[in-house]
Amino acid sequence: MDYQAVVVKQHRRPSSSKHSPESRYWRQFKHPVFVKEYAPITSVHFSPSKPHRYAVTAATRVQIYAPRTQKLTKTISRFKDVARSGCIRGDGKLVVAGDDSGLIQIFDINSRAILRTLDSHKQPVHVTKFSSLSPTHVLSCSDDTSVKFWDVPSQTPVITFTDHTDYVRSGQVSTSNPNLILTGSYDGTVRLFDARSGKGELTMAALGHSHSEKTPVEQVLMFPSGTVVLSSSGPILRVWDIVAGGRCVQAMSNHQKTITALAFNAKADRLLTGSLDQMVKVYDVSDYKVVHTMRYPAPLLCLAISPDETHILGGMSDGTLSVRRRDPKASEVPQQEHIRFDGPAILANLTLDSDFSQQKLQRKAMSDPWEQRVDAQTSKKLKEYDKLLKNFKYSAALDAVLKKNVPPTTTFSLIQELIHRDGLRIALAGRDDVLLEPILRLLLKYVADPRFGELAADITGIVIDMYMPVIGQAPLVDTLFLRLRKKLAAELKFQDEMIKVKGALTMILLSTVSNDIQI
Repeated sequence: MDYQAVVVKQHRRPSSSKHSPESRYWRQFKHPVFVKEYAPITSVHFSPSKPHRYAVTAATRVQIYAPRTQKLTKTISRFKDVARSGCIRGDGKLVVAGDDSGLIQIFDINSRAILRTLDSHKQPVHVTKFSSLSPTHVLSCSDDTSVKFWDVPSQTPVITFTDHTDYVRSGQVSTSNPNLILTGSYDGTVRLFDARSGKGELTMAALGHSHSEKTPVEQVLMFPSGTVVLSSSGPILRVWDIVAGGRCVQAMSNHQKTITALAFNAKADRLLTGSLDQMVKVYDVSDYKVVHTMRYPAPLLCLAISPDETHILGGMSDGTLSVRRRDPKASEVPQQEHIRFDGPAILANLTLDSDFSQQKLQRKAMSDPWEQRVDAQTSKKLKEYDKLLKNFKYSAALDAVLKKNVPPTTTFSLIQELIHRDGLRIALAGRDDVLLEPILRLLLKYVADPRFGELAADITGIVIDMYMPVIGQAPLVDTLFLRLRKKLAAELKFQDEMIKVKGALTMILLSTVSNDIQI
C-alpha cells in the first residue's frame, strides 16, 4: 500500500479582509500613473481595435497615448477653441473631435492631417462619436440644442433633431441598430431618435423630487442589446426599459454628488460610474448593487475602461489623468497570440505531422480495437516531513514542521498524525534545551488559540509529564515553562469571566421573557 501524505486540516477563521472576489478583481487595477494636463480633462476614449490606444481631450488638444508604455505618441492641437469629446473610430485610423466654437474636425490619427471639417453648429459641441456599425457616420450633440447625424464623405448632416430645449451634453449611436440615436439633455429628458423617420421615438423624463422639476441629464448609456438605457441626473442613476415604452424601472443614489461618467466593461455585465464626489463605483448589472468602490484624488469628469479590461482611465477636474493598470492572467490572453508561424513551410509541416499522427492512430485502433491508452500518472512529490514520517523518523519529522516558515495548520496536522501512530512521545523524547525550545514556543503561541487550543493543552500535559524531572536545569526552558503557566492562568481567568458574563446575560434574558409573558 502506498504511503498516504499527511492531510493538512484547514481551520475556518474570520477573514481579516473584507474584500469579496469581485472586489479583489477590481483591486488588481493598482499603481495608478498620474499625468498632469494644463486644463480639466473632459473626455477619454479607448480605440476599439488593438493595441487600444486612447485619446485624452483637454484644453485645445487631443493627445493619443500608447497603453503599454503610457507614453504620448501623437498630439492633435489644430483647434480654435477648447476641444471636446475626442473619439477614435473602430478601426483605430481616424479621430473626431468638436470644440467650443461649434466646429467638428476629423483627423488621420497617424499624420494628424485634417480630413474633414463639419461646420454647422453655432455653439460648443460636447459630443462627437463615430457610429460603430456605420463608420462613415458621426453623431454630434451641441449646446445649440440640436443633434446632428453626419455623413462624413459628403460633410453634410443626414438628419438634424431639434426636439431638445436645452444643452445636449450626452449621446450615442446604438451598437445594435445604426439608425437609433440616444441623447440626454439639460432639459431633463432622455430621447431616442430614429434616423430613418427623422422623429423622436421615445422621451424619458428625469423628474425631480417634486415630480414637476426636471433635473439636467449629464450622461446616457445604452446596453449593447439596445433594450435598456441608463442615465444620470445629479447623483441619481436611472434604468429605463425601452421595450416597456421607456419606463423607469429602477433609480439609485449611491454617489454624494453629480454622476459625470458612465462606462461598461467588455462584457457589459459591470457598470462603472464616476462622480464629482471623487468616487468610482462598480455595479453588477444583474441587480445594480455596488460591488466595488475606487477613490480618486479629485472630482471625476470622464471615465473609460479598455476593451481588454487591462486599463481604467479617469479624467479629473484639476487636469490630472489617472491610469490604473491590471496585468492579465495567462488564461485571459487569446491563444492566437501565443502561436506564431515563421512561414508557409512550418504550417505545411504542422499539417503533415498532424495527418501522419492521425493516420498512425487510426491504424493502431484498427489493429487492436480493444486496446486502450492508459496515461502515465506521475507520483505526487512528498513534502520533507512526509518523507521523514514515511521512514518512521518521528522526531525529525516534528522538527521539520517547527520551522518558522511552516504554517501552524501543517504543524498541528502532523502532530495529530503522530498521535494516531502512537509516535508523539517518541518524537518528544530525548530532547535537550535547544530542541525543546521550539516546541515550548509553539505551545506558548497557540495554547489559547480556539483552533489549536485543545490539542496544544494535551501536548503541554505530555511535555510536562516527560520533562518534569529536568525542570530547573536550563534557564531558558524554565522561563518558557513559567510563561506558559502564566498564559494558561490568564486563559482560565478569561474563561471564568466569560462564564460569569454568560450567566448574567442569561438572567437578563430570562427576566425579559417572564415580563413579556406577564404583560
